This record gives sequence, structure tokens and C-alpha cells, in this order.
Amino acid sequence: MSVSYRWVIVAAGALMTCVALGAMFSLAIFQGPIATATNWSHAGIASAMTLNFLVMGLGGFLWGAASDRFGPRIVVLTGAVLLGLALVLASRAGSLLQFQLTYGILVGLAASAFFAPMIAATTAWFEENRSLAVSLVSAGMGVAPMTVSPFARWLISAYDWQTAMMLIGFLAWILLVPTALLVRRAPAAATGPAADSATEGANVPLGQIFRSPQFLVLGGTFFACCAAHSGPIFHMVSYATICGVAPMAAVSIYSVEGLAGLGGRLLYGTLADRVGVKPVLVAGLLVQAAALATYLLVSQLSEFYALAVIFGSAYGGVMPLYAVLAREYFGPRVIGTVFGAATMLSSIGMAFGPLAGGWIFDTFGNYSWLFIGSSMVGLGAVAIALAFPPLRRIELQPA
Repeated sequence: MSVSYRWVIVAAGALMTCVALGAMFSLAIFQGPIATATNWSHAGIASAMTLNFLVMGLGGFLWGAASDRFGPRIVVLTGAVLLGLALVLASRAGSLLQFQLTYGILVGLAASAFFAPMIAATTAWFEENRSLAVSLVSAGMGVAPMTVSPFARWLISAYDWQTAMMLIGFLAWILLVPTALLVRRAPAAATGPAADSATEGANVPLGQIFRSPQFLVLGGTFFACCAAHSGPIFHMVSYATICGVAPMAAVSIYSVEGLAGLGGRLLYGTLADRVGVKPVLVAGLLVQAAALATYLLVSQLSEFYALAVIFGSAYGGVMPLYAVLAREYFGPRVIGTVFGAATMLSSIGMAFGPLAGGWIFDTFGNYSWLFIGSSMVGLGAVAIALAFPPLRRIELQPA
């Protein structure tokens, strides 16, 4: 297969992560309209996102392991079918519990079928410019707030939240199923243990990998990084509205963050290819922590926009770098399983933010403690990242 096909893999991965993660994160746009129409609590609705992240964590590990064994195509095709079904079912929920179960569990399980398998597939297709390629796939997450979120807001304004969510489910089927059929294994990965001396992870006990200092620091940093930014991202629209920003303008802040995240992925990915992954990751985590604390000082739309550029580029830029580190430490043969496990830890971290932010708002009537706590957790991520071992392939002992 032509090596140029690797860019088809990048484009397919970017589109699928955009639609899947955009559909999941659109709950931030649906939260207010759902609460108004149903009288369900903000914390109750946000708990569906907490379930998303918990299920997404376990799903990311299982889907990643499945992609190592069966290939990425069947995994993402299954996820595409399930995502559309989950959104349609959630749109018909008649109670908060039904909504939490359908949106929280099924959407989370479906969305997790794309990120880890497609990132793993991309690392197998690229030897040079790997950080940039992974960043481009991850850029789909950055495009989502500029596409899916405004589209969801427009659908809600034109119809109602239930019709809007159902239509997004139909759109997921239309876009994702054909795209999933384009996904292929990398030639070396498809033909067995070839050139890359990376049969290292093939017969190694997973327990040895998961107990290694490399994985513990990787997973710990990923967990703390996501725990820091998940709450502020999810509640940003509500926070801006409380500060007096109009609802549609508040959604545009979310979109600016996404655009900045896209630029951050390209910038940080290029820098990582040139100066190394670890220093770029640590710098990005420091910027993220500082930006989170600064949200306590903003109230005007222009200030939100300016900070959204800084915050979005930081959290968006560092996210793909964890996959590059996993590939460098453990090799390509178990990258789906290893990165899936790291994604599971990050998803657990992501699960705390939406629920904590909802509880803070219901209890105190504002989000100040959310940003204070998130900034401190972000500094914790920096401290853990500083403990990364030297960037060389882990010495694995076969079983």
C-alpha cells in the first residue's frame, strides 16, 4: 500500500475524533436547555458527562487492546454505529436516570472507540514527523468546538434539545460509518513482525509494563492534566453566561478554545519533533495551570477570548504528546493497549471536573473554587511530568 495513504489515515482520524468527541462534549451546550425543559439539576445532567469519562476510560483500554489484536477498522466501525444509536436513544430519554444511562454510558463507550485506536494506528504509519501526525489526528478534538458545538446550539434554537440530539446522532452515522471503512493497518503492522525491531511488547506481561516507572509517570501526568482542565472546559459556557456574556457569544468562547487548541496541536507537535517531547509537555502544562488561575480575573467577552487562546492552545497542544511518549517508551506492538490504559487514567481524571463543577455551582452559586482547584491540580501535573525517566525504550523481559 502506498506510503502516501498514511495521510488518509490522518484525515480519517481527525474527522472521526472531531465528530465523536464533539458529539460527546456537546453536552456542555445541551446542559442549560435540558435543565430548563426538564427541571433536572445541573449536577444531575453534568453527572452524565462524568459517566462518559469513566466509561470512556475503560472503553479506551478495551478498544485499544482490540485494535492491537483485530486492527483499527472493525473497532472504529463498531464505535460509529454505536455512537449514532446512543445519541438517538438519549434524545428520547424520559427521565434523568434514563438520560444518564444512555448518554453517560453508551455515548462514552462509543466515543472511546476512536481516540486511542486511531492515535495508535497513526503512530504505526509514521516514523518521521510522528508528533505532528498524531497532533493532526488529535486536532479533530480542537475542531469539534468550532463545528459540532455551534451546530448543536443552532439546532437547539431551531427545534428543541431532543430533536437536536437526535439529528446529531443521524449525522454521526452519515459521517463516521463511511470514514471508518477507509481505515487500514500500517503495512509493517499488517504483515507481521517486520522491520521495526518492535516485537518488544508482543509477548510481555502487561503487568510488567503497567508497573514500570515510564508508564506510572505517563499515566499520572495524563490523569492530573485532564483532571485540571475538564471542569473548566465543560462549565466554561455557563461561567461566561454568569459573567454577563450572551449565550451564543458564550458558545463562541468554547469555539475559540477549540481553534486555539487546533493551533496549539500543530505548534506543540512541530516543536516536539524538533526539540523533544518532554520539555514541550512540561512547558504546556505550566501554561495550562497559569491560565486556569487567570480565569478568576476575567469577566468581559474580549478577556474571555484572549484567555481562551492561551488556555486552548496549552491543553490542546499537550494532549497528543502522551501518545508519542507511549510509542517511544513501549514500541508499536502494544501501543493500542498501553495508550488505551493511559487514556483510561486520563478519562478518570476528566470525570472529576464536570461533576465537581456542577456541585460547586449548586453549592456556592459561582465557579471560583473550580478554577482555584483546577489550577492547583494543573501544577501537580507539572510536578509529575518532571519525573519522566530518560526517553529510551523500556527494557522488557518476555514472559
